[in-house]
Amino acid sequence: MFGLGAASSSATATATATATAIAKTVYTRNPCAALHFLSSHRISPELSSYLFGRVEFKPYSLRLSCNPIKAMAQTDTVSVPNSASQPYAAGNKQVLISLSDKKDLAFVGNGLRELGYTIVSTGGTATALESAGVSVTKVEQLTHFPEMLDGRVKTLHPNIHGGILARRDQKHHMDALNTHGIGTFDVVVVNLYPFYDKVTSAGGIEFDDGIENIDIGGPAMIRAAAKNHKDVLVVVDSEDYPVLLEFLKGNQDDQQFRRKLAWKAFQHVASYDSAVSEWLWKQSVGDKFPPSLTVPLSLKSSLRYGENPHQSAAFYVDKSLSEVNAGGIATAVQHHGKEMSYNNYLDADAAWNCVSEFRNPTCVIVKHTNPCGVASRDDILEAYRLAVKADPVSAFGGIVAVNVEVDEALAKEIREFRSPTDGETRMFYEIVVAPKYSEKGLEILRGKSKTLRILEAKNNLKGKLSLRQVGGGWLAQDSDDLTPQDYPIQSMPIVIAKDNCMLGMGSGQPNRVESLRIALRKAGNDVKGAALASDAFFPFAWKDAVEEACESGISVISRTWWKHQR
Repeated sequence: MFGLGAASSSATATATATATAIAKTVYTRNPCAALHFLSSHRISPELSSYLFGRVEFKPYSLRLSCNPIKAMAQTDTVSVPNSASQPYAAGNKQVLISLSDKKDLAFVGNGLRELGYTIVSTGGTATALESAGVSVTKVEQLTHFPEMLDGRVKTLHPNIHGGILARRDQKHHMDALNTHGIGTFDVVVVNLYPFYDKVTSAGGIEFDDGIENIDIGGPAMIRAAAKNHKDVLVVVDSEDYPVLLEFLKGNQDDQQFRRKLAWKAFQHVASYDSAVSEWLWKQSVGDKFPPSLTVPLSLKSSLRYGENPHQSAAFYVDKSLSEVNAGGIATAVQHHGKEMSYNNYLDADAAWNCVSEFRNPTCVIVKHTNPCGVASRDDILEAYRLAVKADPVSAFGGIVAVNVEVDEALAKEIREFRSPTDGETRMFYEIVVAPKYSEKGLEILRGKSKTLRILEAKNNLKGKLSLRQVGGGWLAQDSDDLTPQDYPIQSMPIVIAKDNCMLGMGSGQPNRVESLRIALRKAGNDVKGAALASDAFFPFAWKDAVEEACESGISVISRTWWKHQR
């Protein structure tokens, strides 16, 4: 500190000359820092005239840059870096790191330092880096302003965002940075407050706590860096740290790589904002059908093909807050077998939705999204056998779903059961779905086939929003919690059942009579005294499906007429 008073001794003159030289050096690199220097010291008229005669600061800039420093002097100390170490020196490579999730922070920090980057960081991230032995410049040293408002304001400052957003190929941009002593950032590594995890935690969260977990500065930095990706690399995922370091080591200029990181950054922020929007809507209005809806989807796997071999396909998981711990095939754990296909997902979903509707031990077998066997019994082994018996030809190569644990006995039955058509052919299945497997049961099923897909799923929660795509739009409705969701018998369906067991099913026909005849043929002699259900329209009582059903021994007919109301 230089106290330049009225004394005129040679020591005072030397101190004055030294202070003048230091301030001039600081000015050439950062005019703001020079003004801060002036505000903290009594400076000679010569130096004051030199500096203020050259600086063209508007009142707002002075108010922004100088007044807060006076307040800081009472609580915080902000050092002005010397010319050898200041992070905004010309030609210095800078990276900004601000992370809530600090996974692999030391790895990327050390990697960047080895490549010659000066690391600028915030609060807890800076502390973690220093603890790992990584040299850090704190954000306050660039902004000359302390973190405030309980951390709400840290990086929202021209010295940060100017360094991110400035276009290197625009001279007036770079001139503006030089005028205000702002250095550029080459890399921005940021992730966001864990809002998603907080609001979906088991114990819940108070509204005010939810609000405080909405990140503001993080998205601003990410969006700024992504917008200026031609000059700034932006990383929001720790999985990208290794490829980032490799890219920087090669001094590459791959704009496609930069654009991919920018896309990922904008997508990251968009998904984050959709979670905030969904949460706030539920907290304020509660209507299930908001005027605007965003559904965040995350790629789970690429599929070999779609519904048909010529169609490309992929599978996405719904990351909406309403889907957290909500069950379903999308979040099922695959214990064994080949990768799932497009049609596998459709069939498994149909089977799982159907079997989940039953309270008693039940087995459902589905083929091409249509159930070909359904049976409920106190003994799950009996239920499985009856389900196969309903249509053993269709069941072969189908999907088996049960709503109880697959233990050793059930696993053996599934593995060894012979087709009722000849009593010899061992039944083959694409998928087995259950809520749980015993260790021995899983071991036995794995031995049935290398390709058998074994899925462990949770029941779908009730009360969710059901979406279905149509050309150019989506239909939204309450999930059908009274009957199986999207019950997969389609087009003039007829189901014949007795004693909690489906005897026969007919669907996919252009008229109800043909569907009935298929169902009757599968039911065989057991049709006497059975019940028939259909959502097909019966316009005639006689010389039609109703008459044939009665003549065959059907005792009860139920029609779900409401499905076709207009």
